[in-house]
Amino acid sequence: MNPGLGLAALAVVLVATVAFGIYGLRLSRATSDFYVASREVSPLWNASAIGGEYLSAASFLGVAGLVMAYGVDMLAYPVGYTAGYLVLLLLVAAPLRRSGAYTLPDFAEERLGSLAVRRVAGVLVAVIAWLYLVPQLQGAGLTLQTVTGAPRWAGAVVVAVVVVGVAAAGGMRSVTLVQGFQFWLKLTAIAVPALFLVMAWHSAGAPALTGPDIPRFQRTTAVSLQDPVRFEVTQPVTVTVSGQLDGRAYTGGRVLLGDGGHTAAAGSELTFPRGAAVPHKHGLTPSSGARWASPLSGAGGRSHPLYALYSILLATLLGTMGLPHVLVRFYTNPDGMAARRTTLLVLVLLSGFYLLPTVYGALGRVMAPQLLLTGQTDTAVLVLPQLTQAGEAGRLLAALATAGAFAAFVSTASGLTVSVAGVVSQDLLRGSTRGFRWASLVAGIPPLAMATATDGLPVADAIGLAFAVAASSFCPLLVLGIWWRGLTDVGALLGLVAGGGLAAVAVVLTSVRGAGHGWSAALLEQPAAWTVPVAFAVMIAGSLLTRHRLSPAAVDRVMLRMHLPEEVASGDLPLPAVRPPTAGRS
Repeated sequence: MNPGLGLAALAVVLVATVAFGIYGLRLSRATSDFYVASREVSPLWNASAIGGEYLSAASFLGVAGLVMAYGVDMLAYPVGYTAGYLVLLLLVAAPLRRSGAYTLPDFAEERLGSLAVRRVAGVLVAVIAWLYLVPQLQGAGLTLQTVTGAPRWAGAVVVAVVVVGVAAAGGMRSVTLVQGFQFWLKLTAIAVPALFLVMAWHSAGAPALTGPDIPRFQRTTAVSLQDPVRFEVTQPVTVTVSGQLDGRAYTGGRVLLGDGGHTAAAGSELTFPRGAAVPHKHGLTPSSGARWASPLSGAGGRSHPLYALYSILLATLLGTMGLPHVLVRFYTNPDGMAARRTTLLVLVLLSGFYLLPTVYGALGRVMAPQLLLTGQTDTAVLVLPQLTQAGEAGRLLAALATAGAFAAFVSTASGLTVSVAGVVSQDLLRGSTRGFRWASLVAGIPPLAMATATDGLPVADAIGLAFAVAASSFCPLLVLGIWWRGLTDVGALLGLVAGGGLAAVAVVLTSVRGAGHGWSAALLEQPAAWTVPVAFAVMIAGSLLTRHRLSPAAVDRVMLRMHLPEEVASGDLPLPAVRPPTAGRS
């Protein structure tokens, strides 16, 4: 792709983001504007904003990359991402809006009357948000490197600076405007090139996506390497090499690559003949042949695919209701009915969007199989438009996809930054507007440092781990806190520590040790299937053992507030008024 067009696409997204942020700043006058946009966001715009922040790097890039490499098993991610909103609609949306809280820690303290639970919830908000932010920033770095050749840290820094600036300037009001605009940009950016991609595939004779020997190069293909790559050859092949291969320098010489591992230096170019089996990056282990389209076939080298599939589904289904940047959106609705309508619209928008990354992943195997060699399957959405459309049309389509990718990073990172800033400013900086702005800076620094210091996992896998922590902590707190009168502060505290702590430990160990084999690796790489039941069991058992700590009058007051429709409320039971948050309420 032309680097100038890539930079132009980035500039358009950033300028539009800053413009909406400035406009939101003009509208942000009260503290509630910064935290919940004064609860005046309409269902359609709120649904667009939720789609904007929810459709992250995992959705825009990661799903296509995983489907391309590992096949239909990876559809568990988009299915879980979307269906999670159905669970949210049924169990959480309206009661949470009626609770009157500003943040998840606010809800925890309001429901349980415990400052300790509030503080633990605040820590978990930051942990989940940072786990989610790191792959967004890494995806931004990968995208900028792909389209311009810039170092990976540059994209992460650019997105972090813009996001922190917008969040600090206008708070939730600005971020809502930014995210609503960016959802429709993302949908356009992925849908338009997909149409041309399908037409190009059809014009090429609609080559089969599965078979006994796929993937193979459909034509003579030159693969240029921006980084050093260690790759595995499954069938001997003679290639033309310019650069360094296995420690030797070549200038257009022909080399026979035997079965096994090989290493190519950065800047090398390898030309493969038509029909050659595609090598794959060491550690990638993509599905081959019919296994790609066969459910539960051990895709991705998973030794226990049935467990992995159900654990992914559980994490994404239940983790959605525990994502702080998603839940804070329901506080911006005018009432509980609007919260339900917002969630229903989100289901419609997400269902349409998630059909598209799957198209890129499937067609990428026959149109850009070299991404399996470089390991950059996450860039399929960015590179396919130009590979399938020659000339200026291809470059423009690639620029549009690049704009959509940066919109995904910016919108999701904005929501995460606001959610962390809201918690930090309330609990540490007295909930003032000035405190919120300083907290926005604090929220952005740790994930930027982690993103630039590590290479990270594939973006969808990395974000899946954040979902696992959310499902193991805030999901039990919300479900039991909203629907069970018997939840106590001690039970909630023990459950948050047990479920969230175990899931966080599994995430850290997975990130440090990388992919493994056997049951121990499966349990750590996809922990939700056991950490979620542990969290529920500990919360329930702890609450039953500490029933004497319940205050029936206080519980009745909060439960009625959450479950009575607004139109039923009377002067004897007023709805909670919008009030500025304060730190350390008891």
